[in-house]
Amino acid sequence: MDYRDKLVLAPMVRVGTLPFRLLAAEYGADITYGEEIIDHKLLKCERRINDVLRCTDIVEKGTESVVFRTCPEERNKVVFQMGTSDAVRALKAAQLVCKDVAAVDINMGCPKSFSLSGGMGAALLTKPELIQDILTTLKRNLHTPVTCKIRLLKSSRDTVELAQRIEKTGVSALAVHGRRVADRPRDPAKWNEIADVVAALSIPVIANGDVFEFEDFERMKVATGASCVMVARGALWNASIFSPTGKLPWEDVKREYIRKSILWDNDIKSTKQTLKEMIMHYSCLEFPEGKAVTKAETLADLAQLYGQEQYYEYVKLNQLSSTRSR
Repeated sequence: MDYRDKLVLAPMVRVGTLPFRLLAAEYGADITYGEEIIDHKLLKCERRINDVLRCTDIVEKGTESVVFRTCPEERNKVVFQMGTSDAVRALKAAQLVCKDVAAVDINMGCPKSFSLSGGMGAALLTKPELIQDILTTLKRNLHTPVTCKIRLLKSSRDTVELAQRIEKTGVSALAVHGRRVADRPRDPAKWNEIADVVAALSIPVIANGDVFEFEDFERMKVATGASCVMVARGALWNASIFSPTGKLPWEDVKREYIRKSILWDNDIKSTKQTLKEMIMHYSCLEFPEGKAVTKAETLADLAQLYGQEQYYEYVKLNQLSSTRSR
């Protein structure tokens, strides 16, 4: 994985599934993170080849629920992000997916109570010895690049010291979200403190926070000196933010997301959540479109809502033919 001068899609829960990652890559994203998946969940899963969709699925045993889906088209771009608080468990989980992804990333920045109560995410920021144990264990046992994503600590000096300690584990890159754990999305990202980390390290740093237009990629790169720039909400609202020729109308992006969700048989809850996030930014869930998305129970319902019935039937017919020919 080359971390020089790259545009990066951030990990986003219930959003960063295969269709959205491929959509971002189509518009120009060089590296695409999947949504965070907890190691406990992965240890209940098995790897399967999906001959119908021509993809690889990580499936929860007993429930047949697809926890992670990837395909050869994104093999050199996709980063698998994991939530963990234990080195041995992290390694076992990573070994299940490492041959199908470009890198494995450990989430050390999530401030949500679920992660914190499990000793994961931002809870790791106060446990440098555990961080070192997890990253060193992964580095020693995987041939896949290992990275992690952190938030800012109470002071810039503290952040730099932690980042230097992380660098010594041999990780390929470090992503830094320019907010502290207590900060909210409305609080401005502190690009100057990311710059302090960049100046102190020799490994690539991926800067994250407050990228909403294509021009912001270069602005953040210049301001921080980072090797790569990562975007979350800006891409969620319009994945064509990665296009140097400018954003497409959000209706066009939304329609293409629907088509990719149909093509890859995406989970309906994930698909609806992503659409609702788009709608809330540009419109309102109480308007007819928002209510119809909320009411939808299947991908077929969404296909009908967005005028993609023929495409849905075409895809399903092809998948049925593929199943019969096996």
